Formats: sequence, structure tokens, C-alpha cells
Amino acid sequence: MKNLRHNYDVLISISRSLSKSKDPDEIIRMTVESLKKALGIKGCSLFLMNNQSKELEIAASTGLSEEYLNKGPVSALHSIAESLEDGPIAVYDVSDDPRIQYPGDAKKEGIASILSVPIMIGDKPIGAIRAYTAEKWEFTLDDVNFVQALAQIAGILIEMTRLYQGQSNHIEALTTMCESPAL
Repeated sequence: MKNLRHNYDVLISISRSLSKSKDPDEIIRMTVESLKKALGIKGCSLFLMNNQSKELEIAASTGLSEEYLNKGPVSALHSIAESLEDGPIAVYDVSDDPRIQYPGDAKKEGIASILSVPIMIGDKPIGAIRAYTAEKWEFTLDDVNFVQALAQIAGILIEMTRLYQGQSNHIEALTTMCESPAL
């Protein structure tokens, strides 16, 4: 990242754009695209937790090939799992870190370093944002804090838009029921 002032300017711009949407899919897409651009990195993915399978499912990604994205299930219990419980995890060298679930695929994709940050709602992880670099990258505290702030904003907005959509669906159903003639 360039500097702290730049981080704040980018964060304000991103959060302003994200807050205008009422569609969780659009918020997820804008989050990964904004993060990739802001950090100037190879790629970014946003995963959401599937509570039944305990897998992280890709909700949106940018800068990564379909082959890499379809490499196999990403286990919340094995793939940089500590980031969901303990907070951000930065992996300097994906080829030499036992926390990486698919190190061969990452190397083939041209990924050198990964930053994984949980997306939290209260104390519950609902997913993770992962930033991927092409060169080995020593993520700074400013980088980590920036991604954490964006993950927190995205998590809140994803939850709010899901609630909004559910409320809208209920209102539509009630309106339809009220308008239909009694049998």
C-alpha cells in the first residue's frame, strides 16, 4: 500500500460505493475488485462459510483462473484455518507453508503470498477475504488493517442486504396475499 492517508481515502471511497448497493452479490463483487485495485495485487477472493460442509465457498473472485478456483473444496478446517478463529494470517511463501491446502496449485497459478482475513458478524466468522500476490510480499500492519476494515464493512453490508432482501420478499408475499380474493 502506498501510505496511510491513501488507505483512508481508498477505504472511504470503497465504503461509499458499497453502501449504495442493496444486492449482496454486488457488494461481494465490488469488494474483491476494489481490494485488488487498491493493493495492486494479483488477485482477490471472497469466501463465504457453508455451515453444513464446513467449507469456504467462493462467492466472488478476480485475477485468478477458473482452473485455480475449481481446484477442489476449500476446507475451513485446513486451509489457513486459524484466520477464521484467530484473525488475519499472512503467508509469505505459499510453497513453503504447511497451512496452505493446495500449495502446488497456488504455485502453478503464480501465487507467491496470501493474506487471509476473516469476515465476522459479531463473534461468528461468516467467511474470509484472501489477497493473493504474484511476488513474495511482506504484508505490513497497514495492509492487514486495511483489509480487515474492508472485510468488516463488507460483512456488515452483506448481512444487512440479506436481511433487506428477506424483508422485501416477506412484504411482497404479504401484499400478494392481501390483494388476492378470498376463496
